[in-house]
Amino acid sequence: MNFEHSGKVKALQARLTAFMEQHVYPAEKQFAAEMDAARRAGNPWQPAPVMEQLKDKARAADLWNLFLPAHEGEGGLTNLEYAPLCAIMGRSAIGAEPFNCSAPDTGNMETLLRYGSEAQKREWLAPLLDGKIRSAFAMTEPAVASSDATNIEARIERDGDHYVINARKWWTSGANDPRCKILVFMGKTDPEGANRHQRQSMVLVPLDTPGVTVLRHLPVFGYDDAPHGHAEVLFENVRVPVTNVLLGEGRGFEIAQGRLGPGRIHHCMRLIGRAERALEAMCQRTTQRTAFGRRIADQGVTRERIANARILIDQARFLVLHAAWKMDEVGNKAARKEIAMIKVAAPAMACQVIDWAIQAHGGGGVSDDFGLARAYASARTIRLADGPDEVHRNAIAKMELAAYL
Repeated sequence: MNFEHSGKVKALQARLTAFMEQHVYPAEKQFAAEMDAARRAGNPWQPAPVMEQLKDKARAADLWNLFLPAHEGEGGLTNLEYAPLCAIMGRSAIGAEPFNCSAPDTGNMETLLRYGSEAQKREWLAPLLDGKIRSAFAMTEPAVASSDATNIEARIERDGDHYVINARKWWTSGANDPRCKILVFMGKTDPEGANRHQRQSMVLVPLDTPGVTVLRHLPVFGYDDAPHGHAEVLFENVRVPVTNVLLGEGRGFEIAQGRLGPGRIHHCMRLIGRAERALEAMCQRTTQRTAFGRRIADQGVTRERIANARILIDQARFLVLHAAWKMDEVGNKAARKEIAMIKVAAPAMACQVIDWAIQAHGGGGVSDDFGLARAYASARTIRLADGPDEVHRNAIAKMELAAYL
């Protein structure tokens, strides 16, 4: 593949970088202050005013819905084209939402775009694309090892023209957000089916449907991630029309494969952007601080870590770009090994680079003053999100061994 970005992508990179420098980075402290004020007032689950201002500016700058793929002859960006833009947004903890490019909305919007009916698109995709509402993805369950999605126990039972849903889900990202109006829900419509990968279906569940209860928010290493957050959600005899099913009964795994592939690319490129910023912070800090009569940057161990950080970041970047290119060329299914590889490599890289940056900042690194502790919590979480490392390594090994067995 050719790693040279097209003229279109270079132009978008320049515009996006300028927007981040002019608007997003300066807004980080204001966003944190607004959320802290909301917590002190007793309700952090409300949009930050500065974020809404950033969205207005991004829309006016025509930097909106950049994630949208080329689909059925319509314009959009390929995975390879979007990947470097995602890395720029990933440099900031608040960098994706201003452009309507944050998870899980991007994955849900792509799901609706590819698999939704025209009625479903009108009702839910249009307001999501417009940024008027947000969404959540309800898949993981506390009662089973959800790394094996066939374990999922959620029931979706047909009753005339409706489905009746009973389940307990958790790590349903975004369900705490008052802007969240729709859930993409995965459960079993045919629990005894012969093919275990055709037992599952996905249905759309409006959050205000009777029987849907957001039980609690789930902090990550103490961070509540408000106003977005992660929730445990109870579904008790929830009734939705059968027209809310996506693609058809038994197609849940098929949809998941189409949804999670691009999502993993997005996660990995955002982590590369965050690791780049951590490396920059490490270089700045170590050239400005002196210990034992020498700049910290002059210490051999510091230089070794800086060099290794650069190597690790670029290794991960090229691996992700190759996976994105292969997805574009041969499809998500044929690129599943490359997708699994980046899902292991990028979070591990980011955790290591951010950890070195924390060490270089001393006690300040584990505070909230430099954003590194929060960045580490986020990177460490991605080693579990969209499938844990162990599952991806097992899949990679099986594909490698297939030629020998």
